[in-house]
Amino acid sequence: MPSTAANSPEAGALDVALAEAREDYVRRNPESRARFMAAAESMPGGNTRTSLFYDPFPLCMLRGEGCRLTDADGHEYLDFLGEFTAGIFGHSPEVLKQAIRAALDDGINLSSHNAIEGKLAQRICARFPSMDLLRFTNSGTEANLMALAAALTFTERRKILVFAGGYHGGVLTFPPGGTPVTVPHDFVVASYNDLEKTLDLVKPHRSELAAILVEPMQGAGGCIPGAPEFLAGLRRLADETGAVLIFDEIQTSRLSLGGRQQLLGITPDMTTIGKFFGGGLAFGSFGGRREIMQVFDPRRPSSIGHAGTYNNNTLTMAAGLAAVEQLLTAEALDALNVRGDRFRADLNALFAAKNVPITVSGLGSLMNIHPQGAPQVANAKRSLLFFDLVKAGVYFAPRGLIALSFPIGGQEISAFLNALDGILDARRSLLV
Repeated sequence: MPSTAANSPEAGALDVALAEAREDYVRRNPESRARFMAAAESMPGGNTRTSLFYDPFPLCMLRGEGCRLTDADGHEYLDFLGEFTAGIFGHSPEVLKQAIRAALDDGINLSSHNAIEGKLAQRICARFPSMDLLRFTNSGTEANLMALAAALTFTERRKILVFAGGYHGGVLTFPPGGTPVTVPHDFVVASYNDLEKTLDLVKPHRSELAAILVEPMQGAGGCIPGAPEFLAGLRRLADETGAVLIFDEIQTSRLSLGGRQQLLGITPDMTTIGKFFGGGLAFGSFGGRREIMQVFDPRRPSSIGHAGTYNNNTLTMAAGLAAVEQLLTAEALDALNVRGDRFRADLNALFAAKNVPITVSGLGSLMNIHPQGAPQVANAKRSLLFFDLVKAGVYFAPRGLIALSFPIGGQEISAFLNALDGILDARRSLLV
């Protein structure tokens, strides 16, 4: 294993501890390893979803109930990952199971419009004033792709303003150095939360700007909240240039009944949502101002197409309607986000009390752990925390993401904090 810093004794000790933690992980999880190796015979790297992979192999989960997971080796975990924010309901609550069973009884796909899609669309539009009209997709990625298609068609322009560190789906991601899988639109990539530099960057392109695509809080980028003045500045930029402002609220729509846009009092021209609005099934949606969304109206001679066999599939429509009407209430979301704010404050207080230079960013029920130091050192510290917490029965993302679900309460949060407290006592010399 390469050294995490320039041959320093501290980095060497961190390398050794991390190697030992990985070896212990391998010993404790032989069945997960066996299933991973078998999967690797038919999938590259045994993987079909890159965000789930980590060395030496990911755990194979067999079942979930409430906020608990059980893996192939019989270990039980508190699930603090919540399916990368999509699992806000916990695992298979009865409300969703009943809705899906009823949809199965009536026929999985009906080769036509169905009785549920219009109801779900009405409920979602009522939550987001930015959505006069909407359409359904099968993922957040598709929702963002179609929102951009709408903006380009509506404005008859080509340039799209996005932000470094942004993630809008597997083919709309902007990590450092870029990626070859991102669709080849004409992007202008600006610095997130730096309005002055953004305005300078787009100055030569103002008349060509079709869309501004932004997360009100960068999710995969580390739960970095967008500064209110930054997001308000993007609203002004869109107004001045005629560009379509698109808020990707696929994660942040859980921060209140109407997403972060409601909390900020900023109304975008279009909004994309996904994940939990499908009641745990594959889902995405994009919507916006009536005059923009009408480019998809098939009654209009100049409309553009938007197909998708499963866009209105009955299982997702039924689960989504049950979720919106019975689970994703204002009261439930507010309570969850209050718990999240307190938990994040407790985590930051614990790291500070132990004099460990780690911070936790985020908003409400979404947060991310950030060890300080050079990137390689920070990544090694985060990995060590991950393996230690997994051994203690706490599951979250190796990259540090934590997403609370409704079933997580005070008992589960206390268990996480107690496990972390012991780990910080044992590992402090490696984490400072």
